[in-house]
Amino acid sequence: MSTLSESKKPDLDFNTPSMLRTRKFRAFKNRLTTHSIAAGGMSIIVAILLIFFYLLWEIMPLFKEASIEHWPDNTAQVGYAVPGKGSTLYLAIEEQAQIGLRITDTQQAIFFKASNGEIISEQQLKAPANTKASSFAIVSESSGIFAVGYDNGEVMVFQHKYTSTYPAGKRLITPSISYPLTDEPIQVAQGNIDLLAISNDDENWSIVASSNGEIFQTNISAEVNLLSEEIDITTHTLSIPTLDITAEKLLLLPGKRWLLAATKEGKVTLFDLEAAPEKMRAQEVQATQGTITSFALLLGNNSLIIGDSQGLLSQWFLVRDKQNQWSLQKVRDFETAAKSIGVITMEHRRKGFAAVDANGELSLYNTTANRKVLSSKIAPQQITAIAYAPRSNALLIEQQRKMTLWTVDNEHPDISWTALWEKVWYEGYEKPEYIWQSSASNNDFEPKYSLMPLAFGTLKAAFYAMLLATPLAICGAIYTAYFMAPAMRRKVKPLIELMEALPTVILGFLAGLWLAPFIENNLAGIFLTLLGIPLAILGFGFGWANLPKSIRNLVPHGWDALLLIPVVILATLLSIYFAHDVEGLLFAGDLRHWITEEAGIPFDQRNALVVGIAMGFAVIPTIFTISEDAIFSVPKHLSYGSLALGATPWQTLVRVVMPTASPGIFSALMVGMGRAVGETMIVLMATGNTPIMDVNIFEGMRTLAANIAVEMPEAEVASTHYRILFLAAFSLFLFTFVVNTCAELIRHRLRNKYGSL
Repeated sequence: MSTLSESKKPDLDFNTPSMLRTRKFRAFKNRLTTHSIAAGGMSIIVAILLIFFYLLWEIMPLFKEASIEHWPDNTAQVGYAVPGKGSTLYLAIEEQAQIGLRITDTQQAIFFKASNGEIISEQQLKAPANTKASSFAIVSESSGIFAVGYDNGEVMVFQHKYTSTYPAGKRLITPSISYPLTDEPIQVAQGNIDLLAISNDDENWSIVASSNGEIFQTNISAEVNLLSEEIDITTHTLSIPTLDITAEKLLLLPGKRWLLAATKEGKVTLFDLEAAPEKMRAQEVQATQGTITSFALLLGNNSLIIGDSQGLLSQWFLVRDKQNQWSLQKVRDFETAAKSIGVITMEHRRKGFAAVDANGELSLYNTTANRKVLSSKIAPQQITAIAYAPRSNALLIEQQRKMTLWTVDNEHPDISWTALWEKVWYEGYEKPEYIWQSSASNNDFEPKYSLMPLAFGTLKAAFYAMLLATPLAICGAIYTAYFMAPAMRRKVKPLIELMEALPTVILGFLAGLWLAPFIENNLAGIFLTLLGIPLAILGFGFGWANLPKSIRNLVPHGWDALLLIPVVILATLLSIYFAHDVEGLLFAGDLRHWITEEAGIPFDQRNALVVGIAMGFAVIPTIFTISEDAIFSVPKHLSYGSLALGATPWQTLVRVVMPTASPGIFSALMVGMGRAVGETMIVLMATGNTPIMDVNIFEGMRTLAANIAVEMPEAEVASTHYRILFLAAFSLFLFTFVVNTCAELIRHRLRNKYGSL
């Protein structure tokens, strides 16, 4: 019998050619799949690393140290004799660093090649007959306008200009001296002018002169005649009462109102020229314990830079207090040398300056970043005069009747940790603040590159979006995966996932043009809705649970959620309908007006509430899908076992299903947060896009991603602004990386903790 059964067994051969080919092909597919997945994973890692290093490559020049060296020319390296005769009153260099200018005490303007001192032209400044120059003043380094005062009380105003032409395709720079006001002397005093200060604001000029202990102010209005194209000037000179000070230098701020006087005792006196004579002296401050050796205005003529005999440097400007009174305040001190400050010169287009001490030590500073950019020994002795090129890429230095030209590499001096992440006291502000303002219409603008408002706005937008999306998405995922009927789940889940396919630009468009005005006009209704819908759902659930089973059994198990649709719609309509009555009862008929006027809370139409709703709508599908899959993937034997041991469905959910699914739910939250942090179009279109730091839900914000999208097209390639935007992207990249790394560590801990269930 056994022999017969053995003879009937099928003869199986697993080594037939066909089976061998099948196994080889299967092995090939396995290897191909393994290598493809590995290659895909490595490609993603390489791509992320390439993005990381590209961002790093773009931002590294921001932190490059400044350097200075001799101009690449043999003559410039060894220096050359000062061109022309006389002592230097004023030294300047034009934009291309090719032509230098000396204004001498012999009233000559000498233009020369900056690299070797070869004289290009010498022009005698037009001056009153039989007079001597007794004082000198400039409007600003960037304007090229200067004034000379004479011993007969007259003043001449000049401007040096440079015209570029291209004969035969080669650039030719032609220097000249012009008269921005008039080529005739302007009478401003009655005798020898000891001290002189000048300022201008478009067509309005002001000259302040000190003569024999008396101060004179001359206000000039210069208008261009449209017919003759000549300048018509109107002058008005007034005598200022004798000021009981011994001034060493005068400076006039724009606006013809404020006069600054430096004294030998290290004091600075502020005079209000528009005040009554007895109130003219507005303030006197002890600026330094030594002697003031340098006294000049920074770019924009609003900040005062003071250097003294003890080697100290400080910045001052006018600040208005709560009583609307102006006072001169010290804003910051700078890291300085040990010797007396000799000469200083201002940058033409940035809030920086160069200072040289008595030992010939050159230091470059930036006021906004509050740092010393460079310190270098460039001369063995004290320097007589120094000039910055308009592009801040060259310095022309005179020392012991010898001139040298230096090239400066200092592309991004206004960047420091303080400027990026700490409060900075900017010109025109009453106190240090976090400000992002990268551009303005005027040339003397102080860039404000604080990333704190952008980082704060990013977290604020993400917080309000997650505040709305997290409970809705997770609760919806719990109900869909654990309580809902399978047939209904197969319809609801794809419908919610379909929400993720909606372009965020459409959501931003709807939020900005429809949702924001709707919320503004129905603010009370929105808050009643947020309160009424949960109460209506809880009330309906309580009532439904207390109905007889015969009625409840009419609805199949797991389809109960359909009954909530009319409840939610009805609660929404009733909340909006009764909102007007609630406003009239509690808020005098207008909730927005009450919030703004009575509560003192600012209200913008496009605010964080709008962003929270719109971006929450975009984030919900992401959190819901991952959480629902995690809950649904919990092995059924765990829940069945819990139920079999007597636990209720809610106890099983809370104590078995949720802990097991917690790694997946946590991952969903992190992915959703990453989506919210990196969102661009919704926050760009649905907020006021204002970089402010305010937790107020009725105020807008600007995020890092939205700021990059707005300003990158306008940024000059390789400029400080351009690289700061890359730094913002790098900060966003690091934030996401750190958050995801921490989330992964927490997820692993949760998996290890609850994996044994």
